[in-house]
Amino acid sequence: MLLEAASHRRPHHAAKNVTPEITLSSVFSDRPTESFGAGAGLVWEGDPATHVFEVVEGVLRIFRIIGDGRRAITGFLYPGDILGVSMRDRYLYSAEAVNAVRVRRFSAASFQQAINLSPELRPQFFAKLCDEMAGAQEQMVMLSRKNAEERICTFLLRLAERKAGDRADNQDVDVPMTRLDMADYLGLTIETVSRTITSLIGRGVISQRGRHDMRINKYSMLARLAGDGDCMGANGSGEPYARQAVWPA
Repeated sequence: MLLEAASHRRPHHAAKNVTPEITLSSVFSDRPTESFGAGAGLVWEGDPATHVFEVVEGVLRIFRIIGDGRRAITGFLYPGDILGVSMRDRYLYSAEAVNAVRVRRFSAASFQQAINLSPELRPQFFAKLCDEMAGAQEQMVMLSRKNAEERICTFLLRLAERKAGDRADNQDVDVPMTRLDMADYLGLTIETVSRTITSLIGRGVISQRGRHDMRINKYSMLARLAGDGDCMGANGSGEPYARQAVWPA
């Protein structure tokens, strides 16, 4: 009874108003969502860059058409990614929906003004630009230094890391893009992509779970085949080992 009486006498403090965190995503929070079906275009290379988009659901492919008419996919955007952060007067690439997509749209001029006026948003915007640059550099290294099998294995590893973030065997990976998309992103032919995936399946490294689903059965082997096995043990056990740097003479 004494404890109960004491609890009634305890003062109740009004809940403090918590200011919501200001993020790049919060800029779009009051914007309506727009839906696009697979294959629909959102922006086209060379058009005036009037809007910035946040991906809410689905996947976008970013591409350019090179001189001989071929398509070169430079990346894929996922939920939480922002399209158009380069803030140029015209779009530097085209963007199409890989699958059913929902996005939020914001005026490019208003988005730029929000960045300029907010000390919280400026470093986030800079970090987003740095991420784009790092991704472009990684893509250049992959295309210039890796063979076909290494490129495809690297691509599957990236998809796995995006979903799970770990290095576990027997993990399912969503692959919403077509093999033609993969070919145009990895600088290969669709025949090479199909032949390499079939080979990986035959060796038990991966397995096909559905039209757009794969399972990574042997993560460490996939990492070695991708040319990223330096962080794995020599026997593929996943135990790291030290690697000494050797300077050229």
